[in-house]
Amino acid sequence: MARDSKLDLLRSIPLFSELGGRELDRIEQLSDEVDLPAGRILMRQGDLGSEMYVLAEGAAKVERDGHLLSTMAPGAFIGDISLLSEGVRTATVTLTAPSRLLVVGHREFHELMDEMPSVRAGVLSSVAQKLRRLEADRAH
Repeated sequence: MARDSKLDLLRSIPLFSELGGRELDRIEQLSDEVDLPAGRILMRQGDLGSEMYVLAEGAAKVERDGHLLSTMAPGAFIGDISLLSEGVRTATVTLTAPSRLLVVGHREFHELMDEMPSVRAGVLSSVAQKLRRLEADRAH
């Protein structure tokens, strides 16, 4: 995948929306690009999660307790909460087509936030905005 396409994909993720070019460059450097076949399970409900996936090409389905919740197309991201705080996966995600993904690991991302406080500040701002929207939606 071309570097500019990778940066555009990362820039489209709400968690990274407050970050500048320098910060996105560093996230791009620490992300791994992987090609995986259809049928591969990315994560299982109940398992410990420690990375985030960004679907660059392909498709996936999301299931909870055996019920289909949604399907995902290129541009979708999976596991952003586990990137911030390792924890139990709330759904099972299975690739439904051969797929190319970007993978960002929890440990590497936290090292980056320690190295570049601007990344931590941008991520916290994005999370706060999401919480405000959720709270506003709940009030109605």
